[in-house]
Amino acid sequence: THAKACSLFFGDWSDDCNIIIMDGTDDGDKEAQAYESKLRSLSTDVLPVQDGIPVFDLALIGVGDDGHVGSLYPNREEVLLGTDGSSWVLPVAMKEPPSITLSLPVMQSAKQVVIAAGGVSDKYPQGKSAGMKRAIADETETIQSFPAVGLRSCAIWVVDEAAASELGDSYTTSS
Repeated sequence: THAKACSLFFGDWSDDCNIIIMDGTDDGDKEAQAYESKLRSLSTDVLPVQDGIPVFDLALIGVGDDGHVGSLYPNREEVLLGTDGSSWVLPVAMKEPPSITLSLPVMQSAKQVVIAAGGVSDKYPQGKSAGMKRAIADETETIQSFPAVGLRSCAIWVVDEAAASELGDSYTTSS
């Protein structure tokens, strides 16, 4: 992921950026601790901190049709962690090797949060339309049942036509 991100987004000016990468171990707890330590070691001129939570300039976040954002999945305790600023990066042991993710409060605190959802497949000919309806418009969903709900009020949602197809006209704009 790091190599792909560098070639796609950073190109020739990557030497001028603060790029923080994971260590690449199979230990989710240690990876989360090490990554968070790297973030916390940045000066507040580089990564401001407000109320104990880092404030990134931009959080570009993908969303799954099950409502997961980052590696915060429905009905898992990680979704509720980090509200006090004590944990910025969380281990997620859902598969091997485990992954790490930013906490929901860290995602929410970015100056600009952009959620991107798109694509169709044979399995999902309407893309993520049902998921986007739940994430954006369904008032019965909670952060625990559908974590993307936690970004509803602070994000710009960029979805393709298929993903927006169940939202209705009041939620869609075209350029």
